Amino acid sequence: QVELVESGGGLVQAGGSLRLSCAASGRTFGVNAMGWFRQAPGKEREFVGTINWSIGATYYAESVKGRFTISRDNVENTTYLQMNSLKPDDTAVYYCAAGLIAAMTPGSFAYWGQGTQVTVSS
Repeated sequence: QVELVESGGGLVQAGGSLRLSCAASGRTFGVNAMGWFRQAPGKEREFVGTINWSIGATYYAESVKGRFTISRDNVENTTYLQMNSLKPDDTAVYYCAAGLIAAMTPGSFAYWGQGTQVTVSS
């Protein structure tokens, strides 16, 4: 079992920045990818980005490319989502997820965090 704990959400004005953290614990030796997803009210869960834990390669949704950056700290088993130039459309609950491969579909990740609310005001 892998436990994921997220932090860093909050309220920010449009154009501002936030950094989300996702700390992994437990049987992390079986994890080779971390993903970030988000879900706004009334919408489906949406891919934001993902990172291959071994080589650090990252992939992003077109809607966040150039504004969001995913990084990792191998020692602390923590993944970060740096969000810059935030827009009201970025408002959602953000989830981190852990799995074997860096993918864009929620079903590819076996473990999920509890989610953290990000609200961007106009």
